Amino acid sequence: MTMQNPAPPALEFVATIDVEVSETINIGATAQGVRRVAPIRGGTVSGPVISGRVLDAGADFQRYPTADLALLEANYVLELEDGHRILVENRAVRVADSDDLAKMMAGQQVDPSRVYFRCVPALSADDSGPYAWMNRTLFVGTGERRPEGVRIDVFRVE
Repeated sequence: MTMQNPAPPALEFVATIDVEVSETINIGATAQGVRRVAPIRGGTVSGPVISGRVLDAGADFQRYPTADLALLEANYVLELEDGHRILVENRAVRVADSDDLAKMMAGQQVDPSRVYFRCVPALSADDSGPYAWMNRTLFVGTGERRPEGVRIDVFRVE
């Protein structure tokens, strides 16, 4: 008896989030690796499911346990065009050659094809509003670090 591989779940594109950050705060080399915090200062959300803006609220907490690995935890708020607000709690893994990762940490652009940047954003909305479905949905995404911030493409797992 031969087993067939199961079909992967389908993904639906939700939106692109362009997050603007201000100067990164360097904590230094800690027992958990180099630690940094990037304050989130705004941005935009655009896509077929949601559109709006990123509020000046939140931060991206960064941990660099090795020279080629970044573990990221970003928490911030979206305000949609209809006034509803969404809390984003995003966990990400960014892997790149140590030289490329050092360039990104210095604010330089690196070719995104040279970087593995994947995330699992949790989106939380008012449970009595039109976006309550987000509270019961798994999202995944791909990311790109840019000198002025981060671009995240968010997909709903069907």
